[in-house]
Amino acid sequence: MPTRRDFLRLSALATAAGCTLGRTSFAFAAGAPFAYGVQLYMVRKQAPQDLAGILQSIQEIGYTQIELFPLVYTHPAPELRKIVADSGLGLVSAHFDYASVPTKIDYAHQLGLEYMVCPMIPKDQWNLEGFRKAAADFNTWGQSVHAAGMQFAFHNHCYEWAPQGLTTGFDELMKHTDPAYVKLELDMYWLAQAGQDPLTMLTRYANRVRLLHLKDRIANAPTGFIMGPEAKHITELGKGTLNWAAIFAQAHKQGIRYAYLDQDDTALPILESLKENFAYLQTIKA
Repeated sequence: MPTRRDFLRLSALATAAGCTLGRTSFAFAAGAPFAYGVQLYMVRKQAPQDLAGILQSIQEIGYTQIELFPLVYTHPAPELRKIVADSGLGLVSAHFDYASVPTKIDYAHQLGLEYMVCPMIPKDQWNLEGFRKAAADFNTWGQSVHAAGMQFAFHNHCYEWAPQGLTTGFDELMKHTDPAYVKLELDMYWLAQAGQDPLTMLTRYANRVRLLHLKDRIANAPTGFIMGPEAKHITELGKGTLNWAAIFAQAHKQGIRYAYLDQDDTALPILESLKENFAYLQTIKA
């Protein structure tokens, strides 16, 4: 009888091969198993030297997905798609810099993506006017991405929750964007760093959350809205304070399928950290 791991690996291979039959409906079916992946930013030092090699190492650990980052977009889309497929990893999501989103829609489509994710709003827009401009841009881009057969999503950090009078940047984004065209990739660590409860946010925005980012947060670390070294209280999954069992149970209930490890920095050698994180994920029973 096929095991859960066999099922995840076969699903990843099918995605990598470009099989799309029933993919969208399956991805959000309640009860579907998680497909665990790695955000390429985590191996940003290794990828430029040997992209195929680091992808193979990620696949051999047991991850079934990779989420791309702009540092590899020097490859033509068909070539990059083949590199990922040859590694045995699935590819459904990738990050694109804010300014590049409207120019990369065709590139993303050629990669066979389901999701184009904007990971950061430019710092000079971290004010009410800037967040409202971002909301307008997201609505426009989201419609174009949707027309190309994909979905657009925004990835949070902590700066979005800095008070802006009686509101916050995140509240403005949610207020002024259309849920039909602007989805969310919620980063559990950055939610907690901003003083937000990940479980509450998952539930509140159930109609938008499609992807998760994973990293744990050390105990007794101060919260805040400033990005930089003072915001880095990151550790491997299971070593920190986030309630992963509850988070995954709720995400599973909501039909979320893809969860990407995105540990910005590691004290351990990178492959050891990836292995330790994957071993912990195997203990979670959603």
